[in-house]
Amino acid sequence: MNDIGFYYTHRRNRFERVVVFTLCVLCLTAIYAFAGPAPEMEQKLEAGLQELTGVRQAIGKEKLPMVKGLNALEDEVMIVRQEHQKVMRQLDSRNLDLNNLRSEIKTRKGEKSYISNLLGEYIRNFESRLHIAELDLYGDAIEAAVLAPDNTNLSDEEIFVQQTALVEASILRLQNVVGGTAFVGRAAGEDGMVKDGQFIVVGPVALFAATDGSMAGIAEQQLGSLEPTVMPFADPANAAMVAATVKQMQGDFPFDPSLGNARKIEETNETFKEHIRKGGMVAYVILGMFVLCVAVALVKWIQLALVPMPSEKAVQPVLRAMLENDYPTAAAEIGKLKGPTAAMLASGIDHIAEPKELVEEVMYEEMLTTRMSVNRLTPFLAVCASTAPLMGLLGTVTGIINTFKLITVFGSGDVKTLSGGISEALITTELGLVVAISALVLYAFLSRKAKSITDGMEQVAILFMNRATRTVAGSGAVS
Repeated sequence: MNDIGFYYTHRRNRFERVVVFTLCVLCLTAIYAFAGPAPEMEQKLEAGLQELTGVRQAIGKEKLPMVKGLNALEDEVMIVRQEHQKVMRQLDSRNLDLNNLRSEIKTRKGEKSYISNLLGEYIRNFESRLHIAELDLYGDAIEAAVLAPDNTNLSDEEIFVQQTALVEASILRLQNVVGGTAFVGRAAGEDGMVKDGQFIVVGPVALFAATDGSMAGIAEQQLGSLEPTVMPFADPANAAMVAATVKQMQGDFPFDPSLGNARKIEETNETFKEHIRKGGMVAYVILGMFVLCVAVALVKWIQLALVPMPSEKAVQPVLRAMLENDYPTAAAEIGKLKGPTAAMLASGIDHIAEPKELVEEVMYEEMLTTRMSVNRLTPFLAVCASTAPLMGLLGTVTGIINTFKLITVFGSGDVKTLSGGISEALITTELGLVVAISALVLYAFLSRKAKSITDGMEQVAILFMNRATRTVAGSGAVS
């Protein structure tokens, strides 16, 4: 503490002592000033003590009843508190029960929604699994169960009753289908005529026989038809068997283990003519190109096969004569040969007295003529091999355009309506590739055969010129 603080503290303490001393003096002065005689004061004191004693006695007399009343009130308060605690416990229990009840209600609502969704899904699956012949039989129950959740006039219990009624009907159907169930209905034939008759459903198979006996067979669902369609049998005995089984409610009947898939696969089989017809105009053009390729290849193969090629044994006398400088004998031996090789050797022997370069040019001229002859028409096969895929692509584009036109008119729901354009798009590509591959193979085969002819001529020409060169060189050395 600094000096200033100590100074002010000392002054405050001094002031407080002065104030206390002054108050004490004033109190003593007041006591002596107002105090009466001593006896009078004792009397007042005695009277005050007596009054105090009376008050104490009165308090003692009133204290016991008041304590009893206080105890009674405390007991009453305790009872009230106990009742309050009991009520609070009951209230807490009721709140807990209410919360549990709310949770239970929420759980039950969730279960109700789950069961409702499960029943709705079951109804949809049940409808999709029904045979088309059974739709009229269970149509009313399905419609009532489907429309029940959206009907505001029905209670939850009534909705549940209608949905479970369909479940019971589905269970009964399973029991009946195992042994077979019969009911009246109608079906359409292949000609589109709808006739009344009777159905027998055994497992996944539905048999139908018209009442007038004009139609009997296995009923199936056809795309775009709302009525079951009776598929005819190739064997009339099968139709008679089905009619007898439906009439007598028992017997044998033909059964397709593939459930109609075998018939559908058989319907997809088509002849070559039908296959080409589906490809459209471009398919006929590609087919004509293929016919021309085959015709050209056949003519060219016959032409190349008829070209005579002298064997090595037949050429040896000519080469020996040239080696011996016996030109007349060589010319005679060349006359025995046939084909372009003989013509090439004949032109060479005719100009044997000329310079070597001239002889080579004359023989090369004959070889070029032969090469052009054997390679004639083969470029047509190469053109077809490169053009056929483009024609197939043209057919693909045309088929896709036709498909989009049909989609614009009929929509995309009916696949059969669109199958024409799709078939044209795919078949032309297939035919184009087939023609291109075939033409390419034929071109390679014929080109190889033509090259073997010219290679043989070139080999003979080289041997001929080698012998002629040795002869000339030998003659020069002798002279």
